[in-house]
Amino acid sequence: MAPSTQTALVVDDSRAMRAMLRKMVGELGFDVVEAEHGRQALDHLEELGELAFALVDWNMPVMDGLAFVRSVRDDRRYDRMRLLMVTSETNPRHVYEALKAGADEYAMKPVTGDVIRDKLGMLGVAGLGG
Repeated sequence: MAPSTQTALVVDDSRAMRAMLRKMVGELGFDVVEAEHGRQALDHLEELGELAFALVDWNMPVMDGLAFVRSVRDDRRYDRMRLLMVTSETNPRHVYEALKAGADEYAMKPVTGDVIRDKLGMLGVAGLGG
């Protein structure tokens, strides 16, 4: 299935953070699907197929962001989907682990819409408005 260049996935256990990221991503011209944890995010991908990108928190219940990134990268159906870790984890070791697991980029919270746009632009996300 070809990736949807119109839809993004926001994965964060904080409802307030999901709302903020949804607004930022929506202002870039994307529809947004939300998940409270990695397992729910995988369920959305199973239902919807590959999306344009996912913004993924690190610390979440049920399935954390690192496990989600590994699961997505282990599934060839999602090879073209971009994964951006958006987290308060600032330890360089965490950055290394996320990138090694298959995250395409890493942004530290708090983030702005400009940071999200710039990171996604660096990743060549198709359909990026602005």
